[in-house]
Amino acid sequence: MSDTPDPDDWASEEFGAAELGDARLTRRLVMLARRLSTSPHCSFPQSFNVSELKAAYRFFDNPQVDVDGVLGAHIGQTLCRMQQVPVVLAVQDTTEFNLSHLRATEGLGYGSDPHVRGFLMHSLLALTPEGLPLGVIGLKTWIRRPEELGKKHLRGQRSVQEKESAKWLEGIEQLGILKTHCQHTQVIGVSDREGDVYDVFLAPRPAGVDWLVRASWNRRVAHPDRYLWETVLASPVIGETQLQVPARENRQARTARLVVRCMPVRLRPPQNRRREKLPEIEVFAIHALETNVDKGAEPLEWLLLTSVPTYTQAQALERLAWLRADGQLNRGIVCLKAAVALKPANLAMSNDLYALPRCSP
Repeated sequence: MSDTPDPDDWASEEFGAAELGDARLTRRLVMLARRLSTSPHCSFPQSFNVSELKAAYRFFDNPQVDVDGVLGAHIGQTLCRMQQVPVVLAVQDTTEFNLSHLRATEGLGYGSDPHVRGFLMHSLLALTPEGLPLGVIGLKTWIRRPEELGKKHLRGQRSVQEKESAKWLEGIEQLGILKTHCQHTQVIGVSDREGDVYDVFLAPRPAGVDWLVRASWNRRVAHPDRYLWETVLASPVIGETQLQVPARENRQARTARLVVRCMPVRLRPPQNRRREKLPEIEVFAIHALETNVDKGAEPLEWLLLTSVPTYTQAQALERLAWLRADGQLNRGIVCLKAAVALKPANLAMSNDLYALPRCSP
């Protein structure tokens, strides 16, 4: 790997300002990023020769190298790109890493399968509405400690801040911090069903920061039909759209016709939290349902909730297009590759908040 700096090189621009406490470490990070960018689909042993691989492992084993140091400069560059577009989708998702095969690795926790050992990573990826990745803007890792296994029944007694669900609140908080660096950009936090958390809907956020989530719970609403799904389905259809569905398993590719509905709804707080006296909140619901379904087949259906005012067919279709960005998250995994290579023990300790940008407002 060449030591010659190149100001026009992507890796130099992205990581050249990384603050790792030693200029040599920053140069090494730039060289690693440059090489990895030429083979983003490959593992470290496939990307490097033997001597380069040893150098990479020494780099990540250095106690001065941490998540904030690796990502800080990159987040600053990502913010510069965010400032150039009017709307940014900040997609949140959680990935579980299974390291059970690394039996000598310490500091791991259990996974969705109690026999799996590894860690979890919750990431925020900035995209344009067209799906172009702008960069990583947040990263949090943690473990499920072995002593917590079997205590799922106690989760109902804990506040959201004491649960893994706190990651969604931290995500909104992170977007509020980042918004001060791109004041003319609207930032939309996008999440799938796991992000359907009532506390997120209530969380304070500055103007220009909104959220959109795929609904998971048939929540109570202030409406004669009482529940979210029944209320939305009883509302009038505002239009139709088509979606090209690729072939999957034993179903052929098809053109799905969907009817679209949208309406404001007032959500009522969960009944199991009545003692907290949480307020009701008005959100906007967007529903799409496939109509030309083969007999016995499951129709496509989405029900979205958002803080962004949505009244027309054009607005509803735009919100539905935003949800597609949630499937774009894997395109940004390349940006995380260097951070994921950190020692699991270090990653497991980065569970307070997200890496913060190293740039000026």
